[in-house]
Amino acid sequence: MTTATNPRVLDHPARDDIRLEDVLHALSDAVRLLIVSEMAREEAELSCSHFDLPVTKSTTTHHFRVLRESGVIQQIYRGTTKLNALRRDDLDALFPGLLDGVLEAAAAQSRRLGDPRPAAITS
Repeated sequence: MTTATNPRVLDHPARDDIRLEDVLHALSDAVRLLIVSEMAREEAELSCSHFDLPVTKSTTTHHFRVLRESGVIQQIYRGTTKLNALRRDDLDALFPGLLDGVLEAAAAQSRRLGDPRPAAITS
């Protein structure tokens, strides 16, 4: 993991330090899966405020931290805005097909359950 000396620079695991079990843990939560699904659909850097999540601000912060520390997303500051980007290239290189498979399974589950969101929020 890189060490941030500037408080505006956040720690992220290097590509070679991303572990499958950490990625699977991050994607196992419905809220985090919803965040990742939205990021994959938008294919752009998105601010935290872009997401309409059914949790408190502090819980939202926790979910983004888990995604960042697992290597699923990268967070960077641009001015005062924290932007989030999916680390698709890193994940696809390390675990070919994993992200697409999880996102397709989440979408299929949403269709099966009649949930309009890409990942059903049950928690």
